[in-house]
Amino acid sequence: MSQAVVLLSGGLDSTTTLALVLSQGYTVSALSVDYGQRHRVELERADEIARAMGVADHRTVRLDLRTIGGSALTAAIDVPKDRSEAEMNDGIPITYVPARNTILLGVALGLAEVVGAFDIFIGANVLDYSGYPDCRPEFLDAFASMANLAVKAAVEGRGTFRIHAPLLKMTKAEIVREGVRLGVDYSRTISCYDPDARGRSCGRCDSCALRKKGFAEAGVPDPTIYSS
Repeated sequence: MSQAVVLLSGGLDSTTTLALVLSQGYTVSALSVDYGQRHRVELERADEIARAMGVADHRTVRLDLRTIGGSALTAAIDVPKDRSEAEMNDGIPITYVPARNTILLGVALGLAEVVGAFDIFIGANVLDYSGYPDCRPEFLDAFASMANLAVKAAVEGRGTFRIHAPLLKMTKAEIVREGVRLGVDYSRTISCYDPDARGRSCGRCDSCALRKKGFAEAGVPDPTIYSS
C-alpha cells in the first residue's frame, strides 16, 4: 500500500481531498500547519476530522507567519466582507498569505521524505478562487520539479516526488458532490476566514460566500453554523 502526505487545513477542500486519498487506498500522514492564522479554529477541526476519518498519523507543525504579516489572515488587516463575485475575482485578495503554499508544501515535502512517501496531496483549487497565484497548476508543477532536485530521496534515485491537486479544476459544487459521495461530514469543516470567538463562521467573507454558493449549486444542505 502506498504512503501519501495530505495537507489538512480543516476546510472543505482539504477534507474532501483527504477522503479521496483514503478512498484510493493510500496510507496517509496528514499535516496541518499552525502558521498564526486568525482562523485557528480550523486546526481544531483538522484534528477532529483526522480522528473521525481514521488517520492515525496527523501532525501539526507550528510556524509564525505573523512575523512576516502582509495578509488579513496574519496581520491586523480587516478581512473583506460582503464582496460581489466580480470583486472577489478582481486581482489577488488581501487574504492571500505571502508564499503560504510554498511554505506548506515545503514542510509536507520534508515529512514525505521522513515517512517514505512520494505522493503529496493539496486541496488547491483554481476555478472558484483564481486570485491566489500559489494555487495555479504552473506553480504546482514547478514545485514538483524543485522537489526532485532538492531532496535526498529523489537525488539518490529512491523515487520521484509528485504533487497532486485532485480538486484543482473542480467547481465548489462539484467538490461538495464528490465529498458527499465519499461520505464526508461537512459539519466538521470550517472555511471561514473570520470566525467568532465561539468558532462560528461569519457568513460574509469571500470564503464563506464561496462555500454557501457551492452547497446551493450542489443542491446539498449547508451544515455550517453561521453567526450572521
